[in-house]
Amino acid sequence: MNQNKLASIGVIAVILLIAIIALSNSLFVTIDAGHRGVLFKRFGGGLEMEKPPYEQGFHVIAPWNKLYVYDVRVNQADEKMQVLSKNGLNINIDVSYRYQPNPSQLAFLHNEVGKDYQRSIVIPDLKAATREIIGKYLPEELYSSKRETIQTEIFERTRDAIIGKHITLDAVLIKDIGLPETVKSAIEEKLEAEQTALKFEYILDQERKEAERKVIEAKAKSDANDLLNRSLTENILRDKGIEATLEVAKSPNSKVVIIGGGDSGMPLILGN
Repeated sequence: MNQNKLASIGVIAVILLIAIIALSNSLFVTIDAGHRGVLFKRFGGGLEMEKPPYEQGFHVIAPWNKLYVYDVRVNQADEKMQVLSKNGLNINIDVSYRYQPNPSQLAFLHNEVGKDYQRSIVIPDLKAATREIIGKYLPEELYSSKRETIQTEIFERTRDAIIGKHITLDAVLIKDIGLPETVKSAIEEKLEAEQTALKFEYILDQERKEAERKVIEAKAKSDANDLLNRSLTENILRDKGIEATLEVAKSPNSKVVIIGGGDSGMPLILGN
């Protein structure tokens, strides 16, 4: 009897062991770094909507439940598309974007969209925003001055479209804009001509400023001379002459001073 009991217990233990091994993938779940999990209770009301997601690490889950694991790190992807410019020209554009699910809203994301949210939400909204924004600009604006503005507008338009769907858009970058060679060459020639024109305009502006400076300088000298001429009377000039004569007379060099020898009554100084 004891042997039969032991045998029965052994059989049950073996069955339990086999069951545990068979269900180990469902019972024991390890969430890697940068990931979170949302639990679906088969017999308990479905997704745990109000509870925070399962953090990284080891977890034991009832075998009849299922844990959906999401990568919540910032992911990067590229998207190539063909769009129309304002004047109807076909343009090939290569866009890079960074995105991630909102970690605190994984249950809502899983319930409303699912794990394939990039293909079903991010890419369509990004393409729609790119077509809308590119359609407002001419090819030369895409190729040069407006590129940064266009990139920002695409990012903001896409971000606003997906933010209510529990997804965060981190950045949108335009990697390349493909234009037909004839259009590209025409744009480059136009830009080069504009740069040349700006260069000559700068040179002319500098010349105009230099001419204005010379006119102002000449006028200042003329005004100074007029003021000087009006202030120099005959008596002032004679007084200045006397002062100069006295200074010369003090010089140690040999000289002869004749008083009243000049036409204007100024002393004459005869040296060596």
